[in-house]
Amino acid sequence: MGTEAAEQHRLEEAQAKRAAWKKWGPYLSERQWGTVREDYSDNGDAWNYFTHDQARSRAYRWGEDGLGGISDDHQVLCFALALWNGRDPILKERAFGLANSEGNHGEDVKEYYFYLDSTPTHSYMKYLYKYPQAAYPYQDLVATNRSRGKQEPEYELLDTGVFDDNRYFDVFVEYAKAAPDDILVRITVFNRGPEAASLDLLPTLWFRNTWSQPGGGSKPVLERVDGAAPATVRARHTDPLFLESLGAYELHCDADVPLLFTENETNNARLFAGDNASAWVKDGIHEFIVHGNTEAVNPEQRGTKAAAHYRLDVGPGQSRQARLRLAASESGAAVQPFKDFDAVFAARVKEADAFYAAVTPPAVRDDPDRANVMRQALAGMLWTKQYFYYDLDLWLDEHGAGSQLPQSERRRVRNLEWGHMFNDDIISMPDKWEYPWYAAWDLAFHMIPLGMVDPDFAKQQLDLMLRNDYLHPNGQLPAYEWNFGDVNPPVHAWATMQLYLIDKERRGGRGDIEFLKYAFSKLLVNFTWWVNRKDRTGANVFEGGFLGLDNIGVFDRSSALPTGGYLDQADGTAWMVFFSQQMLRIAVELALEEPLYEEFVEKFFQHTLFIAGAMDRVGDRHDEMWDEEDGFFYDVLRLPDGSATRLKVRSIVGLLPLAGVAVFEEDILAKLPKFGERARQFLARHPELSANMHLPQEPGVANRRMLAIVDERKLRRILARMLDESEFFSPHGLRALSRSHLEHPYVFEHAGQSYRVGYVPGDSDSGMFGGNSNWRGPVWMPINFLLYTSLLRLYAYFGEDFKVECPTGSGQMMTLLEVARELGERLSRLFLRGAGDGDGGGGRPAYGADTRFRDDPHWRELVQFHEYFHGDTGAGIGASHQTGWTGCVARIIQVNAVLTKDLLLMPGAEAAAARALHGVAKEPAPRSTAPG
Repeated sequence: MGTEAAEQHRLEEAQAKRAAWKKWGPYLSERQWGTVREDYSDNGDAWNYFTHDQARSRAYRWGEDGLGGISDDHQVLCFALALWNGRDPILKERAFGLANSEGNHGEDVKEYYFYLDSTPTHSYMKYLYKYPQAAYPYQDLVATNRSRGKQEPEYELLDTGVFDDNRYFDVFVEYAKAAPDDILVRITVFNRGPEAASLDLLPTLWFRNTWSQPGGGSKPVLERVDGAAPATVRARHTDPLFLESLGAYELHCDADVPLLFTENETNNARLFAGDNASAWVKDGIHEFIVHGNTEAVNPEQRGTKAAAHYRLDVGPGQSRQARLRLAASESGAAVQPFKDFDAVFAARVKEADAFYAAVTPPAVRDDPDRANVMRQALAGMLWTKQYFYYDLDLWLDEHGAGSQLPQSERRRVRNLEWGHMFNDDIISMPDKWEYPWYAAWDLAFHMIPLGMVDPDFAKQQLDLMLRNDYLHPNGQLPAYEWNFGDVNPPVHAWATMQLYLIDKERRGGRGDIEFLKYAFSKLLVNFTWWVNRKDRTGANVFEGGFLGLDNIGVFDRSSALPTGGYLDQADGTAWMVFFSQQMLRIAVELALEEPLYEEFVEKFFQHTLFIAGAMDRVGDRHDEMWDEEDGFFYDVLRLPDGSATRLKVRSIVGLLPLAGVAVFEEDILAKLPKFGERARQFLARHPELSANMHLPQEPGVANRRMLAIVDERKLRRILARMLDESEFFSPHGLRALSRSHLEHPYVFEHAGQSYRVGYVPGDSDSGMFGGNSNWRGPVWMPINFLLYTSLLRLYAYFGEDFKVECPTGSGQMMTLLEVARELGERLSRLFLRGAGDGDGGGGRPAYGADTRFRDDPHWRELVQFHEYFHGDTGAGIGASHQTGWTGCVARIIQVNAVLTKDLLLMPGAEAAAARALHGVAKEPAPRSTAPG
């Protein structure tokens, strides 16, 4: 088979279940401690119940973590790095960071690691960890961050000086699969410092501890293979249930290095002054390496946790390498485990390059830095898959809150109403350290870039959230493990339709109708939940609480209002129009295949009009969300006395109605005549609904029809604010809050207290929602991405004749395609070299003024994809590895390079665009320019 098709062939084999190419992957979390799953406290204090300091000694209940690691898809067996520089107080087995209460801006990982490459089957992966040669400054990081206030920046690892004079190791970890059950590991250690330095490198293999739990089955075994040279560890489970998913494996080392064995069991003596089950416990290898305690490891060379001990002396500027092979015992790799090692690696690297050629447009290939950003974004998406195990029924039982208990005896604990949930899956995570748990609306955005490289996985992920063991019986989608019952924006239907279109062209123009039908059937239930639970008065005006936007409002929208009464939320209502429109789009696609669904086309057409109409009713009663004087949408506060007032905070809440746009080709009405006639009758009965929105009667370019919340007049007024650089349009994308609130904060007075919303472009200046999230000024990728795609749809309808001033006040007129391109380019420039300073010095705005990331050849090609970005400078803020929805920049880079005026204006533009994006390149893409 040719290099070009090798990875695609593996994907096809995996999907057809002919070969389990995805059995092994980067499914190991980077933080299992401090999670809700591991919290058995009386007060729900997850961060302090299970701490980083305890993690080296305490066995986990629900999962595992490690550095640059992998596991099988049920996390029975795990492999990861451990490192010691001879100075650290503890063995470096997992990433360190601050708990929520320790950071001046909430939790934050204090490490430098980078996901450099991955194919979707993980046939090739590359990871980099930067390890200081000085003692890791644990106490300094905690004490200094704790002493800083909300107005001060976080104290980062680089600020401590441990990387001064380049006294650190670059530790590259690469994986290559010779077969689905045969994984080659290459670890390369570079000494970047001026003097020779030593490193203890300990590739570690261990079993997840299942045997210590009631009903957990028998204990597995790791043992040295007698007579094997070089050193070899055999891993075998003894429990029939686990043997069904994982047979015996062997870890082969390329040298006859010492093997260290202990048990993955809690050190009760250290943590709780209790008795240990045996002399060998989870931190035994740490004790041996750091403290020289030879009795801490098992001399019989067996246990459930084992490490190969490589002692590396590395000269200045030099490198050393260790090679290992983890393979099923029956694979035959044991005969000569390193004979084909280099050839397999070379082939997988070449195949990875060829695979990425298929998604990298020629214009992007001509710009190596842009290609590097796109590829690292996708690598981060693929690395951030994680095994997630959470049996809520069992967990609630263990917390004295089981469903079999009388209501009066059940403890009030988290997720009490979600006992039906059973999660035992590989799931796309926002960030495997700061957010090592799924979030439903994050996941929906993840699937757009993941759909570029692995549509089957993306479809499976969207289906997962709709399964009966995820979706609540009442129809609610689970939000996240801290509170599954919280409310996320309803973007699942949009992601479903987008992915369907991506996948349709891969399938030769024939869509996966069964995928669409299944999703539609479950989303119907979810839509009904919204209508029944979040429309308080039945007036098609919706609430929803914080809706993922945390501190954006005047009040904490997830709590009771200090004024009494309730909010009519502009974003909640706009989201529901958006949801209804996506259901309408899905229903149309299904109705073209099966006439039964034409009834649902009518249903969601009517829902869309009713909800959109409620945002701005005919007349001006001062209680609609649309403010005619300001030309903007606002939340409306309804007070107990029946009065109402608009809360005039100019935020992305008021921009979201722009996303409420659905465009259809001209032949849809002809193909659905029953719907067309019923729609005309409905509009005749409800003329009030047609007054303030855009309806499909008016044809656009290529006779397309459009259904949108805003008519042309409102669209122009909102765009004038959105594209104003003194308000929303920053050099790096759209701010979440207008910059006008810097000098003119919004203040609401009630009962002698002032509630203030001001422009805060960086870290949050309050502790609301943990203090590690801020929607009062920064740039957030998901809303930007939605508005970017909406501009493209609006252009496909309005065409070249509709132009707006961009930026507002510049005198420069642009079509909506040009506006979309400009927005996409500003978002892309967050990560591009040379976009971070006026002199073209090579800085990436996401790294702020940091000169190391700008100038150092061992740092400057490395890209992190932060959670959100400073509204003025573009500096990355929040979770530093949230490639999740920030990975949508890969799709923006691709789309900006491919979509043209002619493509979007031609009949059948949506299908034509999907075809163009499906096969965008004909020759090999460049290798990642990341160092190493």
